[in-house]
Amino acid sequence: MQRILIVTDAWHPQVNGVVRTLASLVGELTDRGFDVRIVGPQQFRTIPCPTYPEIRLALTGADGMARIMDQIRPDTVHIATEGPLGFAARRVCLRRGIGFTTSLHTRFPEYLRKRAPIPERLTYNVLRWFHNAASSCLVPTESMRRQLEPLGFANLVTWTRGIDRQIFRPVAPIALDLPRPLFLTVSRLAPEKNLEGFLDLPLPGSKLVVGDGPAMAGLVARYPAVHFAGLQTGEALARYYSSADVFVFPSKTDTFGNVLIEALACGVPLAAFPEPGPLDVIADSGAGVISEDLAEACLGALAIDRETAFRRSLAYNWDACAEIFLDHAFGAARGSDPRVSMAA
Repeated sequence: MQRILIVTDAWHPQVNGVVRTLASLVGELTDRGFDVRIVGPQQFRTIPCPTYPEIRLALTGADGMARIMDQIRPDTVHIATEGPLGFAARRVCLRRGIGFTTSLHTRFPEYLRKRAPIPERLTYNVLRWFHNAASSCLVPTESMRRQLEPLGFANLVTWTRGIDRQIFRPVAPIALDLPRPLFLTVSRLAPEKNLEGFLDLPLPGSKLVVGDGPAMAGLVARYPAVHFAGLQTGEALARYYSSADVFVFPSKTDTFGNVLIEALACGVPLAAFPEPGPLDVIADSGAGVISEDLAEACLGALAIDRETAFRRSLAYNWDACAEIFLDHAFGAARGSDPRVSMAA
């Protein structure tokens, strides 16, 4: 049985798109008979991430990572994040001549710039240095690939996403006593998500927010007319999606937005800014409206029928995601220095 090592600084109990993507990928790979091992923060002493205390940063270095890799002896290594674990695994692989792949899940320079006066150019320099050492860097959309290439990123591969269709499908809506139409967003409640860009819109009907995060208390106090449902998962989340008339995606920093295709799978049309993620997910499908005027997009999306939205979701599946991952992961392994063993 071939053994795949995925090193990630984002893992359960965190709730975000990176964790959902990796967990779904692991399930698909396991179903195919691969032995997938995760090295995540839960295996180490951790400290809270500044401004994100619920995200724990592992306290380890290359030597500790090397010992774990010696125990696992993987056939291929994928480094999913640019955190302490990712840096440690990268160093071990380079030191030993082991080929590896990486993935870029978030527009971290833009995230960081929302929280600290750090120029995006400097952060992109670090990311380029980190990812260009990999045989392939998997990015969520073709739009993201086109944005990164002029910045000097190399070996970029567009890596699709999928949907758990046993959960995300048109289901009975939540009984919400709210005026229609109902505009929904599902998001981590944090500054970089630009939730105010949605909540400040002069829209008819009601606004519904599903999710939790550090900005929750402030948003609830600032927007008393908005219905905040808190964190929802599984079948309950699918019912909230199915309750909405339009799904609104105000973020300008996400690389994809798994919530976009979850909403589509529940038959909900989209409204978003022209950013990577929405541009690729909606494309020319007619399943949503993209505009710099988000209010205009929201009102335009009301005219889209739910069947059109659902049909667009059929373009996304975890099988295709796994195929791309495996092709490049084992390509990286074949590129390892044959003179160096994993236990060297």
